[in-house]
Amino acid sequence: MTLQQASKQLLFQLYHLYEEREAANIADLVMENITEWKRIDRVMNKELVLSPAKLELLEEFTVALLAHQPVQYVLNEAWFYGMKFYVDENVLIPRPETEELIEWVRQEKRSKGTGTKILDVGTGSGCIAIGLKKKLPLADVYACDISEKALSIAVKNARNMETDIQFIQCDFLNPAVSSHLPQSDIIISNPPYIPMKDKQEMHPNVLLYEPPLALFVADEEPFIFYQAIAAFAKTHLADNGSIFVETHEQLATDVKCLFMLNGFSNVEVRKDLQGRERMVRASSHQYK
Repeated sequence: MTLQQASKQLLFQLYHLYEEREAANIADLVMENITEWKRIDRVMNKELVLSPAKLELLEEFTVALLAHQPVQYVLNEAWFYGMKFYVDENVLIPRPETEELIEWVRQEKRSKGTGTKILDVGTGSGCIAIGLKKKLPLADVYACDISEKALSIAVKNARNMETDIQFIQCDFLNPAVSSHLPQSDIIISNPPYIPMKDKQEMHPNVLLYEPPLALFVADEEPFIFYQAIAAFAKTHLADNGSIFVETHEQLATDVKCLFMLNGFSNVEVRKDLQGRERMVRASSHQYK
């Protein structure tokens, strides 16, 4: 089978599950992984006959994709903030919206982070912590997560990106444990925020494969992580420090109110590039 034939076959099979553009993007990622060639090189070598080993790998990837497994998990790689991260089913797949959260921090810390301490709560793959360390190389970056498996992946990614980050296993919702985390100038988090009731609306490739612990919160406690962050920040956020969090687009205003009710000022909601209210910043706790 030639490279062109293999590409067309995969694309045809993906059309049964995905819209045309998404299917094309997935097929492109798979063929690039298998051949280690960019698209232009694949076009120029479209009549190349794939080896039995590459065809076997293509079949393995195709079976997984047709079972709704996200392409990032199939290939064990996800591009985020211009970097290639290792990912598997123990961590969330990094999303482009989270890059915007990092950019918001970077814009406010143009001094390159001199003397700045940053804490990433619920680090998962380490994408936020690593992205910030790359943009603010003089900052001291800490990252915590309850999952030992997630932290091992974050450590692997930090090593691959040559970033010095201190990772800490921690149940952030347990104040007796989280109280030992360092005081920081910036607390940043993309915490679990999807109510359990929203499960039925989610695509199978998310629901079946991404870790529920990193996605969902109880319907009766949709703000549990934001409340924990606010309580933690009262004693662990440095003077003139800031909190940056990602939120559910329908709950951003409520999260803003939560921080205001906890005594924080300069609380702002920001929209992502799609015009959805997805980020909140809070700073300057009034009762310190």
